Amino acid sequence: MAFLPLAQTVVTDWDGDAETCCLEYDARFVRRKTLVTDTGKRFLVDLAKTTSLNAGDILSLSDGTYVKITAAAEPVLRVTGTNMAQLAWHIGNRHTPCQITPEALTIRDDPVIGHMLAHLGATLTRAMQPFTPEGGAYGHGRTHGHAHGKTAHDH
Repeated sequence: MAFLPLAQTVVTDWDGDAETCCLEYDARFVRRKTLVTDTGKRFLVDLAKTTSLNAGDILSLSDGTYVKITAAAEPVLRVTGTNMAQLAWHIGNRHTPCQITPEALTIRDDPVIGHMLAHLGATLTRAMQPFTPEGGAYGHGRTHGHAHGKTAHDH
């Protein structure tokens, strides 16, 4: 059985040589999982806690290799309109991860949410681009949808 190099440390200030590992948004949420660099090198991530990796984060591997995380292009909807505050409210009310820039709100390409936003007057543009939505309000690095049952907010 071959042993995989182990990544247990995330570094944010490495400026040396590094391999790259291009991941979509969901795949950048890790605790323990096998990943593959863009050159085909397999390695095991085994972090102390579940972590949202950002584009530019570096994993330090047990064999001395460094791996830089990059964000893969994925299907998204760029949302614009004259009523951006209202559109943002409806996106947030549905716990939909959203990337916010001065020009647009960007969400995953979701036909149901897209239909709702179009009905509210949004202009929607489909694109393939890296998706890096806003993190959670309490510093957890990402948002999570959750149920609204009677104990849903007893986190």
